[in-house]
Amino acid sequence: MVKEGASATETTPGHATGLLASLRRLLGTFTEILHTRVEIISTELEEEGWRVLQLILYVLTSILFLGLGLLILTLFIVKTFSHVNQLYVLGGFAVFYLGIGTIIALMIRHKLKTRPRLFSTTLSELDKDRENLGSGS
Repeated sequence: MVKEGASATETTPGHATGLLASLRRLLGTFTEILHTRVEIISTELEEEGWRVLQLILYVLTSILFLGLGLLILTLFIVKTFSHVNQLYVLGGFAVFYLGIGTIIALMIRHKLKTRPRLFSTTLSELDKDRENLGSGS
């Protein structure tokens, strides 16, 4: 028998309460999953920001040392026609600065080639979620 004011689909108060509790648990689980995914995205964005900052510092350092190397190399060439002892010192500095600049430039190239895909962890977690939801139905 249906109470007055109650819908025809609601047979017992316990059934409705159980359904609402299940919906609340489902909503709670969905919210937790969504919260976890947003945390992963924010972590990946933070890591990407640090990676970009690191690359900028490498580029600026490389430019500095390559510029110094070129300056010293220029002085070396200019001084070629003067005192012989100064040439060895200038040549050593030129090789040193150009070497540092080249090493940092190679590090930049390596970092750019081996960078991880943006949001790769988030995408893999979402794939796992999709698989788990697909196998559960």
